[in-house]
Amino acid sequence: MSSLQFVIKVITEYWPYLLRGVGYTMLLSVSGTVVGFLIGLLVGIVRTIPMPDRKNALWWLLKVVNAIIGAYVEVFRCTPMIVQAMVIYYGIAMVTGIEVDRLLAGFIIISINTGAYMAEIVRGGILAIDQGQFEAAHAIGMTHWQTMVHIIIPQAVRNILPATGNEFVINIKDSSVLMVITVTELFYYGKIIIALNYRAFETYLVIAGIYFILTYSITRILRFIERKLDGPKHYDILHSGTSAEAVVEAVALEAKNAKR
Repeated sequence: MSSLQFVIKVITEYWPYLLRGVGYTMLLSVSGTVVGFLIGLLVGIVRTIPMPDRKNALWWLLKVVNAIIGAYVEVFRCTPMIVQAMVIYYGIAMVTGIEVDRLLAGFIIISINTGAYMAEIVRGGILAIDQGQFEAAHAIGMTHWQTMVHIIIPQAVRNILPATGNEFVINIKDSSVLMVITVTELFYYGKIIIALNYRAFETYLVIAGIYFILTYSITRILRFIERKLDGPKHYDILHSGTSAEAVVEAVALEAKNAKR
């Protein structure tokens, strides 16, 4: 049987395995990216809290919290996910004596790994906002938290959307390393198919094609969302003296152009 024929055979005969693997891969990637984004958002906000001028209790608290966060970010950014998976999965079992569900362990690993990267991405997005907006918010009496929630974070989230999408794509591919703790994602099912037919090249070729389709589709969708958030490239400036009828006509024309 030729390689092409066997590729077709893998797709037609083992599609339930492949479909189940895709489902678990996307479940881990989506949930891990969402939770990791929330972790990164929280950590990024905390790391931008200004330090008090005097060494009071708040100063020491922020110092300790920033040290812990810094250690967390550096440890998970400077070690491979495959090593993190082994340490966390077997470490939890050894410390607590409880064998954690492999899928849950995979979710935890992807979430905290993504959170470490997203923390730096969020911090960079916040620092990219003009300092004058911070000063203006503080000048009208807004607290740091109010400034972040109502002014800075909405802009920062838009700025970091491409990097967040890139993390999502990376998580789809990196979920394959969870096979070392026998998480049943796409690559794991690929190993099962190879054990059944002893044709590694063709099976891995199909697996690679599925990963490509997943990541390419997600990339296209994210770019479409970015363009929608950017809005139209050309705007019609309406002067203050424009009549209500002209405003309605302009809005209707804009909606008509958007449908095309």
